[in-house]
Amino acid sequence: MENKIEKAKILSPKLDIVFQALFGEEGSERITKSLLQAILNEEITEIDLSKNPILRREQIEDKLGILDIVARINNKENCDIELQIVKQEDIIERILYYWSKMYIRSIKKAENYEKLEKTIIILISDKKIEKIKELEEYHTQWKIIENKSRKKILTDKFEIHIIEIEKIGKNKENENDKLEDWIYFLKNPESERVKKKMEENGAIKEAKEKLDQISKDEKMQQMAWWREKAILEENTRTNSAYKKGEQEGKKEIAKKMKDKSMQVELIAEITGLTKEEIDNL
Repeated sequence: MENKIEKAKILSPKLDIVFQALFGEEGSERITKSLLQAILNEEITEIDLSKNPILRREQIEDKLGILDIVARINNKENCDIELQIVKQEDIIERILYYWSKMYIRSIKKAENYEKLEKTIIILISDKKIEKIKELEEYHTQWKIIENKSRKKILTDKFEIHIIEIEKIGKNKENENDKLEDWIYFLKNPESERVKKKMEENGAIKEAKEKLDQISKDEKMQQMAWWREKAILEENTRTNSAYKKGEQEGKKEIAKKMKDKSMQVELIAEITGLTKEEIDNL
């Protein structure tokens, strides 16, 4: 029988577990530094990704649609990158909550408030955010600004960036926009623009090469497939016509995963079911 070598399907960088593999692991510092410099528009001389959990573990925190990456920048700023791939009506409230938790953790008990460090939340959303859908810009930056003059910034310790992938390309493309290069990489890493930028930007080339390697990993392929199925179920859940069968759909997916001897914690992360519900299947 003739052996056929099938080219591995390139996994989507917009898929949260793939995104964290690319940008959240130690060893990805050059890639993540380039992305953050494009977003924050500031020079980053030092970046620490050691606070992130090991990505390719069996247990993942129980939150569907958002998987965060924590980066310490220049040894003085804390940054949390959140990827949203499932529509969440309360996403703005959630990222404010994430900011507050990270800000509080920047000092130890009994330390002076002056030691609280600048905290940045970056939300990369695959879809438009309802509360700011009327804004044309795909990248918006938010600070606490005095309401009347709208010029005086209260503090530089609060900063939120929101990137809406769906808005990219609505206006004329800017070939010299480095952030736009990265967004196109997330949208389609095999596009002509990305191929061109790989010749100019070593970090994008490194990201594409790492994505190619991740895509050949059988375990990652399986996790990505189940993850995509769960996301489809979650997106379908928002449609009222399908709400009645949402739980049954999740249980059907979970049962198939359980039959393949996947760990309960991973099934819970992917489907959103509790461990008890999975054990009872």
